[in-house]
Amino acid sequence: MSIATISPSSKLHQIKTLISLASTANHLKQIHASLIPHALNNDTYLVNLLLKRTLSFRENRYSFLLFSHTQFPNIFLYNTLINGFVNNNLFRETLDLFLSIRKQHGLSLYGFTFPFVLKACARSQNHALGIELHPLVVKCGFNRDVGAMTSLLSLYSGCGRVHDARKVFDEIPERTIVSWTALISGCIASGKHGDAIGLFKEMVEVGVRPDSYSVVRVLSACVQVGDLDSAEWIADLVEEIEMQKNSYVNTTLVNLYAKRGKMEKARCVFDSMAEKDIVTWSTMIQGYASNSLPKEGVELFHQMLREDLKPDQYSIVGFLSSCASLGALDLGEWGSGLIDRDEFLTNMIMGNALIDMYAKCGDMARGFQVFKDMKEKDRVIMNTAITGLAKNGHVMLSFAVFGQTVKLGISPDGYTFLGLLCGCVHAGLIQDGLRFFNSISSVYSLKRTVEHYGCMVDLWGRAGKLGEAYRLICDMPMKPNAIIWGALLTGCRLVKETRLAERVLKELIALEPWNAGNYVQLSNIYSVNGRWDEAAEVREEMNKKGMKKLPGWSWIELEGKVHEFLADDKSHPLSAKIYAKLEDLGNEMRLMGFVPTTECVMFDVEEEEKETVLGYHSEKLAVALGLISTGHDEVIRVVKNLRVCGDCHQAMKLISKITRREIVVRDNNRFHCFTNGSCSCNDYW
Repeated sequence: MSIATISPSSKLHQIKTLISLASTANHLKQIHASLIPHALNNDTYLVNLLLKRTLSFRENRYSFLLFSHTQFPNIFLYNTLINGFVNNNLFRETLDLFLSIRKQHGLSLYGFTFPFVLKACARSQNHALGIELHPLVVKCGFNRDVGAMTSLLSLYSGCGRVHDARKVFDEIPERTIVSWTALISGCIASGKHGDAIGLFKEMVEVGVRPDSYSVVRVLSACVQVGDLDSAEWIADLVEEIEMQKNSYVNTTLVNLYAKRGKMEKARCVFDSMAEKDIVTWSTMIQGYASNSLPKEGVELFHQMLREDLKPDQYSIVGFLSSCASLGALDLGEWGSGLIDRDEFLTNMIMGNALIDMYAKCGDMARGFQVFKDMKEKDRVIMNTAITGLAKNGHVMLSFAVFGQTVKLGISPDGYTFLGLLCGCVHAGLIQDGLRFFNSISSVYSLKRTVEHYGCMVDLWGRAGKLGEAYRLICDMPMKPNAIIWGALLTGCRLVKETRLAERVLKELIALEPWNAGNYVQLSNIYSVNGRWDEAAEVREEMNKKGMKKLPGWSWIELEGKVHEFLADDKSHPLSAKIYAKLEDLGNEMRLMGFVPTTECVMFDVEEEEKETVLGYHSEKLAVALGLISTGHDEVIRVVKNLRVCGDCHQAMKLISKITRREIVVRDNNRFHCFTNGSCSCNDYW
């Protein structure tokens, strides 16, 4: 419709209607063209309407030309253009326009929208200009304007001037949720997480209802500083005020509960979510992995794939961590195949998880290959390689990687030396252990931790040098904990030093009165020495206190499925074949002269009954299942949650010789690779 066809009396109203109804930027340009012949293109009211609409279509260049060709632009046109530029993220252009206004109009800016300019300052990192505007805001009378003052508050918070931000906050007449959140965010950005949590509580106390953004921010602060009590209070508050939780709030709650170890609550929130993005799935999978629930983590990963979600780096890291805990090598290999191998070699987080998975599944050869192929290496990856090599029996190679670490200019940390000392313990390398232990402080100026001392006590104890181990404990700068006394107790068990073991146990009971394992170790020591009455007294004490020995579990992965066993377990569908296989192996071992190591049985029973007790330990059941279920060229990999007993260790060596199979057993201390009648630990474990 042409402007010429409109009667003069209704012309202005009709043009306004046409502008508001325009559905495209081209329509607006046609309307603008129609204004020119009628000398209406300089009508600031109509130009203002056109500016708003062209900016809403993100026609930024045309909008600026429209503004520039207006003969006498007023402050309202400036406001409209600045607001539009900020909404369209043209922050530098906004500031250029503002500076031209200041030059032309001086201080006559009473209608000016300061919040938009201050936002542009913050987003373009021009903090100096924003702070320079503070006096101008006051001079123009906007120091009582909530929007302008909140924008100033955000500006000060954004550049780390939290103290000044607090001053501005205190001057705001009516503090909205936006004002509170701006200050809370500033505290978090400056690392003042505790202050942010305190502000949030103060906000709730004065009756300001939090929104989802403020909840997410403060929950993240709680997780950062480990203030999980406050985090749970906030989670309860969210339920109490019946806040409509979005995916960000829910994902943060899942992360919170996972950090707290409350995986049932985390799963409840997770299952209640109508829509879950990859971040939510990854958070839940990693939660299971970090809370010793690897089977659940693997199952959820499979469920995620069924939902047609592509794994990201965090979900794959959680999955590989779960596979590592289960010793599920084939499953981990399959999972890693879902992502291009080059991504693992260029992403240090993913690469580290893959190396760790191989290491904990007993295939350090492949883990070391990934390590060598990594495009970049940091201290975390070097530490993972050193520890993995050490625990898999490649101690000298772990020393070589340490040498490479130093040559690359990567400074070692406490975890580096923990891996090196672990290798020394497994190989019985006392002199190397002493060298690394001393260099922690003398060469690298690091502080020795109780774990470092624990390794040295373990090293001395396993070598039978209990006197040196005890003297080291007495000379420690910190009070010995359960790690230290536990290491000494292991040494006592190996050399059958009952008297010192009793003293150590008293220390352990004082530190861990609830730990049944300490009583079990003392009972075993008594049993090995034939002191059955005293062993019975220990067991009676356990019964009185309602303590139960942690059951020994073993598991084996076959074709992507994990099979679990307890000692004397007959619940498996193939139990008959498993027990028959063990019976056949037992007969062959006896023909080879094998005599069960019955002294490690803690019960005073007949020898024949002791042999029966030993014959069906969980690791033997798992190995038997592997033997009847896999091909002759496949490696059998078993994981056990406790230390492998002496009898099972000897039996595994013979089974590897009889079957000509490689058997890898990971217990809670190290790897044992059995081949052709020998073990990689050289019977030192």
